[in-house]
Amino acid sequence: MGSKSPKGEFAARKLVKKRNKLRWSSRYYNRRILRLDVKADPLQGAPMGRGIVLEKVGVESKQPNSGVRKCVRTQLIKNGRTITAFLPGDGALNVVDEHDEVIVEGIGGSRGRSMGDIPGVRWKVIIVNGVSLNELVYGRKQKPAR
Repeated sequence: MGSKSPKGEFAARKLVKKRNKLRWSSRYYNRRILRLDVKADPLQGAPMGRGIVLEKVGVESKQPNSGVRKCVRTQLIKNGRTITAFLPGDGALNVVDEHDEVIVEGIGGSRGRSMGDIPGVRWKVIIVNGVSLNELVYGRKQKPAR
């Protein structure tokens, strides 16, 4: 007949302590409080990051699709970590060169993971040398000579 939780007028402290202890069994609480996702994140919790293009790479898409997704290996300026970032748009690979300065942001997959059929790619390029990649791809702007 007895419940495992204390009941009564003076049970609040015990209930609060019990709740705090049991919260640690939640995977999401655990990772958030220990900041594990921020520590593992190359952008360190920031929405965007600046980097230098090291090389252009093609990433093969996952089944059932087939194709080579155009990406760039980028070294982040803030901490020197290397990431792979997707180049959205038709012909975007021709616009971006090695040693260009790019700004990357999350690609929008679930819980900060990769999106769609591109395995292991969690970021996309949005700006090249201070100009929007979208404007460059559509020919509305010219890339500045650096």
